[in-house]
Amino acid sequence: MRLSTPELTSGAWLRPSFWGMTSIRRAAVAAALALVLPLPIAAAAPAFAAAPSAEASAGPAPVGFTAELPRPTGPYAVGRDLLHLVDQHRRDPWVPSAGARQLMVSMYYPARPGSGVPASYMTTDEARLFLQEKAPGSGIPPEALTTVRAWARTDARPAPGRFPLVLLSPGFTLPRALFSSVAEDLASRGYVVALIDHTYETPGVTFPDGQTLPCAICDQPPTGGLPAVAESRAKDASFVIDRLTSAHSPWSYAHLIDRRRIGMAGHSIGGDAAAVTMAADRRVRAGVNMDGTFQVPVPTTGLDGRPFLLFGAQSDESPGMDSSWDDAWTSLDGWKRRLTIAGAEHGTFSDLPLLSQAVGRPSPPGAIAPLRGLAITRTYLGDFFDLQLKGEPEPLLDGPSPDEPEVAVQLP
Repeated sequence: MRLSTPELTSGAWLRPSFWGMTSIRRAAVAAALALVLPLPIAAAAPAFAAAPSAEASAGPAPVGFTAELPRPTGPYAVGRDLLHLVDQHRRDPWVPSAGARQLMVSMYYPARPGSGVPASYMTTDEARLFLQEKAPGSGIPPEALTTVRAWARTDARPAPGRFPLVLLSPGFTLPRALFSSVAEDLASRGYVVALIDHTYETPGVTFPDGQTLPCAICDQPPTGGLPAVAESRAKDASFVIDRLTSAHSPWSYAHLIDRRRIGMAGHSIGGDAAAVTMAADRRVRAGVNMDGTFQVPVPTTGLDGRPFLLFGAQSDESPGMDSSWDDAWTSLDGWKRRLTIAGAEHGTFSDLPLLSQAVGRPSPPGAIAPLRGLAITRTYLGDFFDLQLKGEPEPLLDGPSPDEPEVAVQLP
């Protein structure tokens, strides 16, 4: 595991966290945040009252801030629902006094064009707590994040058919909203996507009653450390699958899901959780780790021949750079690839660099352009699941491509 330090030349305003900063590359994320968040915004929109529901209105954007996610590349329009799930058989692992474990999940799905209304990026309270955690005292208004333009639409009518299900698990301390562009693109390509916020592991999660729960373990490790986080997320993921595929699913469009075709991808600790989930839950047929050190090793016996994609930044995850990836590569016993992107950073696989660009901050020297990084991420992630869950040939995964010169491909 490559260690990193909380001392950032451009990010002294960040609140350091000793255990996160020295483990899952939070310093790399912090460096990206340092580009986004300290920039003054010319004028802020009026403050909003707390939202009565999780689907908050985005409101007007602050003057000088315009951020738009890249258009999805698939043939479908994209719908989005917010789903509140409560596991009555499991007490919350981080705040036991809170009672049953509860989760918020953004459900993205293939939709009919021209239906629904624009979905918000995140709630005002989620944005406020995110800024308090990452940029205390910066004076940046939460509306700077609530007004990011996404392509998904609430109350959109679903497209006909049945589609594979892909679960997405965000990086530690990163809200699920930062993976909206990845989720939207997968849905546009014909997937149902469950993007999970793991409660008390991110600065704020808003629930339908208007309550926003803060992070409980962002600044100090729980009992069991990071392996316990990955294992808890695996339980979250299996519970989400249970509820979405049950005969009495709480999601109105559960009929869209093909229960035989389920995959999972995650960023950072979420990528580790994808492998942990697969080791415990055979319903997950294919998995992806995006730039995350394996805190819980892949079993030496493998994953029962199921396919797994290692997908990371070249500076972090080239062979010899992260021993947990080298060990995982040896242990994986099914279809496997190890892809690394030249110029990528830890945040490249999320919307974070795009937000930096939106406020006029240049990328660090040598860094891949935000839109290019997202394009590569979405292309390879979609192609992987097209191959493994839909059975569609994807030659891009069979070696280097002149169309993707930044990507190095390691074959078995």
